[in-house]
Amino acid sequence: MAEEQQTEQQTERQTEQQEKQQTERQKWMATLAKAPVQELETLFAQVKPVPDYRFLRSPETGLTMVRGRAGGVGQVFNLGEMSLTRCVVQLFAGAAEPIAGFGYVGGRSHRHAELAALCDGLLQHAEWHQEIAQKVVEPLRAIALKKKAQQQQQTAATKVDFFTMLRGE
Repeated sequence: MAEEQQTEQQTERQTEQQEKQQTERQKWMATLAKAPVQELETLFAQVKPVPDYRFLRSPETGLTMVRGRAGGVGQVFNLGEMSLTRCVVQLFAGAAEPIAGFGYVGGRSHRHAELAALCDGLLQHAEWHQEIAQKVVEPLRAIALKKKAQQQQQTAATKVDFFTMLRGE
C-alpha cells in the first residue's frame, strides 16, 4: 500500500515538472495526441453539436524522424522513423475570424488526427474552451495518469534489490 502511494506521488511530481515546462496549448495537444482514439471518440461524442468546419489540410499520413540523446544529455542521434498523421481544420464558430485547429498524432489514424484538430480549434474558442476542457481533455489526462501509475506499479513489483553482504574477517 505504501509503495502504491509512493509511486502515485512520484508520478504526480514528474507530471507537475513536465507541465511547468509546457504552455497550456502544448499540454492539451499532447494529451489529445497520446490519447487512445476510442477514448477520444467516446468523450467527444458527449459534446454538443460542433460548429461547421472544413479541412485546410485533410488527414494525411507520413513519416517523421525520431531523434534522441544518450542519457538525455548526450549527443543527438537518429533513433528511427515513425508514422505520423496530421490534419488542419478551420472552424466557423461565430468568432470574428475562423479558427485553425491542428492535430498531429503518432500512427495512421485519420479520425484521431481529425478529432485532435477539432478539439484544438474548439479549445482556442472562448465559448467552447470550458466544455471541451472539462468533457474531453481532463478525463483523457486522468486516464493517462491512471495508466502511467499502473505501469509504474507493475514495474516496481518486478524490481530486484541486489546487495552485498560483508564477510566477517
